[in-house]
Amino acid sequence: MNEQALIVDLYELTMAAGYFEQNYNPTVTFELFIRDLPVQRNYLISAGQAQVVDYLTQLHFTTQQVEYLRALPNFRHISAGFFDYLRDFRFTGNLYGLPEGSVTFANEPILQVQAPLIQAQIVETFLLASINFQTMVASKAARVVYAATLDGKERGVMEFGSRRAHGPQASELAARAAYLAGFIGTSNMLAGYKYNIPVLGTTAHSWTMAFENERQAFQNYYDIFKDEAVFLIDTYDTVQGLENAMRVAPRFKAVRIDSGDLAAEAVKIRRLLNENHHQEVQIILSSDLNEYKISDLVKRGIPVDSFGVGTQVVTSFDAPTLQGVYKMVEIKEKGVTEYRAKFSRNKATLPGRKQVWRFFDSDGKMLYDLIALANENFAPAGKALSTELIINGRPVVGKKPLKLIRSQVKKNLKTLPNALFALAQKLPYKIEYSKQLQTILKSLREKVNNGNGVH
Repeated sequence: MNEQALIVDLYELTMAAGYFEQNYNPTVTFELFIRDLPVQRNYLISAGQAQVVDYLTQLHFTTQQVEYLRALPNFRHISAGFFDYLRDFRFTGNLYGLPEGSVTFANEPILQVQAPLIQAQIVETFLLASINFQTMVASKAARVVYAATLDGKERGVMEFGSRRAHGPQASELAARAAYLAGFIGTSNMLAGYKYNIPVLGTTAHSWTMAFENERQAFQNYYDIFKDEAVFLIDTYDTVQGLENAMRVAPRFKAVRIDSGDLAAEAVKIRRLLNENHHQEVQIILSSDLNEYKISDLVKRGIPVDSFGVGTQVVTSFDAPTLQGVYKMVEIKEKGVTEYRAKFSRNKATLPGRKQVWRFFDSDGKMLYDLIALANENFAPAGKALSTELIINGRPVVGKKPLKLIRSQVKKNLKTLPNALFALAQKLPYKIEYSKQLQTILKSLREKVNNGNGVH
């Protein structure tokens, strides 16, 4: 059953019904953007666009869903025609937006929906949920990856957060967003299956506890996985655990430490591995890690080859929400375009469908962004970021492999000014607004202040 059609808030459907009953369905443009960056973020990595494209191109209501809505008290005065409309519902509009994996900042449109008003209104909740969540996780994950390589040494980060995510679907999408942003793989098998993400993992402590003793547990594990074995050595005592691993396995891939003083344990274990001629064995550290803890370990020179990160990335623990909003910016009726904006205190918006132009210095580093109206052109000095994703209800390009998006994220981050990588310091990035956009905004504000509405 297609349940995605009901991932919608009630008010979107009541408004849709109201528009239908008023026979009012002009072409409109809504923009989705992040109002303000969290204080812990200097930039964001946009993610979730692929799910939005799939949703919009496949969206329809089933007969059972329509009958459910018809039976709600909220719709008892709505004509049968509206429910016939829902039965035949398809998205026929256009979607513009940043390519997935783009670096973005506050007030820059990530997505723009241009469609009949009813269509554009109904899709709001799904679009916000998709972009807010995956952008939040991808942005956190990029910071973790940066921390793991602060000293220039490549260290992989694995996503281990499925059991701490806010639900099964969140765990799958968090794994996708983390991989997109640079993680090397996930323990989530569904994410691995659906998105071709490398799946990684070792054992739980229960494997060790299931057998008579640790040495027997490790022997049984090694008998199966041979020199690919990764031993979790901290169930009882890390030194004893390593010794048991070395007794049963002449060669093995890695050890994982998941508790205690990770820095002290890693130093001790690396020394013992080297003394016993196991220099090739890697050390994996986990246990509620985040970019701040990882940065500290790397700066101190602690011997570690990779990290497992779960809770902190799938919940974006220090910045668990984004102020993503979806606002109408223009209406086109009878060939005339009218601009729309909010002027609410602390929640004002900018009118008109827009384009973001990015300008770079001679070294290819980002200098500033310019937010302009969609019909303005600042090429070749600037690079236009927003592209066509769906036109007349059909996707413009095929689905990109996640690995390709992941490699593009890496390239995009190389253009980020070095200062913006700071983990604990809030730094601004320069964003300007075109003169034409400012003129329209001023004119619109004057009309509202004069009591003339926005017409």
